[in-house]
Amino acid sequence: MFPSPPPAQAPKAGWRTWARETRAALPDLSADLTAHLAAFLRARGVRRVLAYRALPGEPDVSALAAAFELLTTRARFRPEPHLTLHPWDTATEPSRFGALQPPADAPRVALETVDAVLLPALAFDRRGVRLGYGGGFYDRLLPGFTGLTVGVVWEALVVDELPSEAHDLRVGWLATETGVRAVQP
Repeated sequence: MFPSPPPAQAPKAGWRTWARETRAALPDLSADLTAHLAAFLRARGVRRVLAYRALPGEPDVSALAAAFELLTTRARFRPEPHLTLHPWDTATEPSRFGALQPPADAPRVALETVDAVLLPALAFDRRGVRLGYGGGFYDRLLPGFTGLTVGVVWEALVVDELPSEAHDLRVGWLATETGVRAVQP
């Protein structure tokens, strides 16, 4: 049904190809995933959540806006690539990646005010290693962040081990359509 994942030591480009092919064959179970995620966040007293505007094939977490104060990001490229945080409802223009983003002059919000960060990915491994799209935006944003970090991905894209480098961010939790769980040490 799905292509076999590459070996753990395969280059990230090969993993990205596998993840995109696998994701294209999956049903959209965003409602199930979001229900698990909402219960998890409520149980931990979370109020302010940095979420993401879903790209095609990613789990859509926008339904969380009914229960939490959601923030979203804008990718900036000068002086170096980085993300800025903004109120969820300010995301009104398409980014170069295809997701909605806030305009350049939207009000900014400090990361220190966020309780939890939801991270999209092409895949995660059971240790919380994230296979992103290759820009390193979240890796630069989150060092030192002390709130909850939750990887959001379809269960079929959680693997035993992904290639990783020293700068690659690890999340503390994984949310899929089957539930939310702590990563393995």
